[in-house]
Parts: sequence; structure tokens; C-alpha cells
Amino acid sequence: MEDKRKRLEAMQAEALLGGGEKRIEAQHKKGKLTARERIHLLLDEGSFEEIGQLVTHRSTNFGLDKQKFYGDGVVTGYGTVNGRMVYVFAQDFTVFGGSLAEAHATKICRIMDLAMQNGAPVIGLNDSGGARIQEGVVSLGGYADIFYRNTLASGVIPQISAIMGPCAGGAVYSPAITDFIFMVENTSYMFVTGPNVVKTVTHEEVSSEELGGASAHSVKSGVTHFSSVNGVACIQEIKQLLSYIPQNCEEEAPRLAYEKGNETRPKLASIIPDNPNQPYDIREVIEEVIDADSFFEVHKNFAENIVVGFARLAGRSIGIVANQPAYLAGVLDIKSSQKAARFVRFCDCFNVPLLVFEDVPGFLPGTDQEWNAIITNGAKLLYAFCEATVPRVTVITRKAYGGAYDVMNSKHIGADMNYAWPSAEIAVMGAKGAAEIIFKKEIEEATDPAAKWAEKEKEYADLFANPYSAAERGYVDEVIRPEDTREKLIKAFKMLENKVANLPKKKHGNIPL
Repeated sequence: MEDKRKRLEAMQAEALLGGGEKRIEAQHKKGKLTARERIHLLLDEGSFEEIGQLVTHRSTNFGLDKQKFYGDGVVTGYGTVNGRMVYVFAQDFTVFGGSLAEAHATKICRIMDLAMQNGAPVIGLNDSGGARIQEGVVSLGGYADIFYRNTLASGVIPQISAIMGPCAGGAVYSPAITDFIFMVENTSYMFVTGPNVVKTVTHEEVSSEELGGASAHSVKSGVTHFSSVNGVACIQEIKQLLSYIPQNCEEEAPRLAYEKGNETRPKLASIIPDNPNQPYDIREVIEEVIDADSFFEVHKNFAENIVVGFARLAGRSIGIVANQPAYLAGVLDIKSSQKAARFVRFCDCFNVPLLVFEDVPGFLPGTDQEWNAIITNGAKLLYAFCEATVPRVTVITRKAYGGAYDVMNSKHIGADMNYAWPSAEIAVMGAKGAAEIIFKKEIEEATDPAAKWAEKEKEYADLFANPYSAAERGYVDEVIRPEDTREKLIKAFKMLENKVANLPKKKHGNIPL
């Protein structure tokens, strides 16, 4: 028995070394952690239980029969993060460059199946050179097996992907289906085709970082939701994200203890400028309304004309969508619509109530927007809000113009409570443009057209550039003092916490993709 025990211990020790000391050292020289070090940082101390540690590949082609490593390039298992169960897989770049093949994929699929069966998040720590070409089509089949499970799990359990190194070709599609993607600056990249292929096909000279690094995907494409300064920070941010979301679609996010105090926030009364065209930072409003230091922003560097993220209100997790007047006047465009729609749908999947701060002058005009389908993309956000059944509350701080008023969680598309500040302007369009259209003939025939225009602009503004016409119609439930906003929202979400809303029976809707 002692010999058998020693054999097991030797095999386990070999498995823990992955591709060996030299390759571990090479990984560290790149500023990267190993797969096991990442898992150790992510999970609670002593909670990791590994599955499939002694798995090896079964391929004999191209000399692979002489190269076998326990685990086959991926560490899989389960453990806890702050006491809550999660399933995790971490690709090991020290073994075959973390390349994916049959046994490697089977281990990942096993973890995903367990996560689905037991209703807990799955976290993928990606660091892979792509498909293991020596195994041919079975590598491609392995990817597809994972994609299929990603799709089945979507909306059932939270799925989080961290790109800790290379992620190219077919490997990128699994993270793309998951709920949130994290990338590490200067050490991770994602692309369908690499710089060499790009150069061959389009003759463009581009580096891996420029083509698909954390900066490119967090600012330009929006593929990644979070860009982290290093691997340690990335893992800490994953743990922070988990604190705001539930284990699965049947549960609610964890609540923190909260003692009621003075909920009045006087600073809110002075944030909105007197000049309706002057910008302000909507984050100032958010920070005053929510629990102190609880805002966790998502997609911070992408489509900055809209702000989305998680926060806590009286200890409860909520999702926030807010127009940002400090960037492009808070206008809705293609990218901001996509960003907000994706976030709204996640919150609705996982029972996270939605709070909307609205200050929107409309949709961005121009040929670029029209030719790139602002209509379809704007409709994505409209569809997401219409379909959401979680508690939904809107606060109109200033402008709510045109179709954008409808789209930003208006009463007409199912919002539960709609508040407006006295500074709110709810109208088809701005007073200046409206006066030009309605009173065009009078202005043209006036002895002083400019003065007539100003007169008519004031007339229209007095009539519509306020929240009271909407309040009279019941489109706004209450016009409130800004400083009372936090207290109103706490009471509203408390009132809505047992909300039940059912969509019409169907297989699924056809969102305008």
C-alpha cells in the first residue's frame, strides 16, 4: 500500500508542476501568474477541490505520444469566493501553450455541466495559444462543445471570462458568449485573426496589442467590460463583481446589512447647472444616491455617453443605467445603445433591479450612424427595457427628448416608477428647434425674426420644457426635490421587491440583432 501511495503522490506532484519549472519561470518573466496561482488568488483559502488532475490526452500524432502532462493544459475544479460556491477552469500556458484539444475541452465541459446542475457561477481564466493543431478536428469539436454549453448556460448561471494571456481564433467565441469579459493590460489579447494574417490579407501592419489588446477592446470595440492593470487586480475585480450578482437565475443577489439614517442628500440640489446646455457628470448624481463607495462601473471606457454598473441601495444590489451629459451631451448612439442593452439584459436575467437616470437630448444624427444601423441598434435598448421584468425605476434629471425619452425606461414601456426633478424637460425636442418648426412662418414674416424666434422659443419652453405636462398625464409618478431622491428610491425598490411580471408564452423573442 505504501508503494501505491508514493506513486499517487509522485503523480500529483508532477501534475502540480504543469509544464515544469523552466516553463513556470518563463511565465513569471512575462509578468504572468500560473494557472494554479490564479486559482489560489481567486478562491477562498483551502476551498479549491480539483477535478481531473490526472487526465492526459490520447493522441499519438506528430510525436504527442511522447509528450504527456497530467491535466492536459487546464486546471479545473470548484471552490468558494467569500463563502459562495463557484466553478473554475484555468488554462495552463506552461503545457502545450494552453492549447485546447479533446481531453482539455472535456475537462472544461465537465465543470460547466456541474455548474449548471448545481446553480453556481462558472469562471474561465483563459491563457491559450488556441487549438492544438496536432489533434486536428477534435480540437475544433472541443471548442464547439464549450460554445454549446455557454449558450445553454446563458441566463441560467453567471459566466465570467478573464483573458490572462493570448486568446485567438475560435477561442474568442466562448468568452464572447459569457456575461462579462476581463482583460489584463499588456499581457492579454483577443482576435479572430492575428497580425500576420491581417498583414497578408489587408496589408496592414499592426501589433497584437494594437489589434486586440485590453485597450483596443475596452475603448474601441467594447468586447471587454473590464481592463485591469495586472493579473492580481483582474482577479480582485472578478471577486468584487461576484459580490453584486446572485448564484443563478432563481436567486437574488446577496444583501448587506443596512441601518436607516438620514437619507436626504442636499448636494443633489446643486448638481444640475442653470444653463440647460451646460454639462455635468452624472456620476456625481449616482454617488450621492447610492450607498457610499458602492458603485462598480462596467464598460467604463467604452461608449462614455452612457454609464452602466452595479451599486447598492440600502444594502441591496441594483443595476444602474445613466445618460452622461459630460460626454456627447448624453446622446444615444450605436455603441451606447449596445452597451446599455447588454447590461439591462444581464440584470433582468439575474433578478437585479434597474435604476435609470435620464438626461438625453435624443439620438445622434448623421450618415455614419444611419448607415451603421442606429435604428436597429437603438431598438436593442428599447427591446431590452421592454422585455425586462425586474423592478425598474427612472429618475429624469433634465432632458428627456423625442424617441430617446421613450427608450430610456419610460412608463410606456413598462417602468414601475418614474420620478422627475423640477429641472426635467420632457418634450418631443428642444424648445429652440421646436419653435423654428412650429412658428416658422411667423418668424420669417416678423420684422425682427431673431426676437420673434426667442419669444416663441420661450413660449414652447414654458409649455413643454418642464415635467408637469407629463405629470398631469401620469407619465411621471411624482416630481420630487433632488435632495429627496435617495429616500424615494429606497422606498420604491422596497415596495417593488415582490414584483411579479410574466411575459407572453413563447419560445423566445426575436431581438433586433
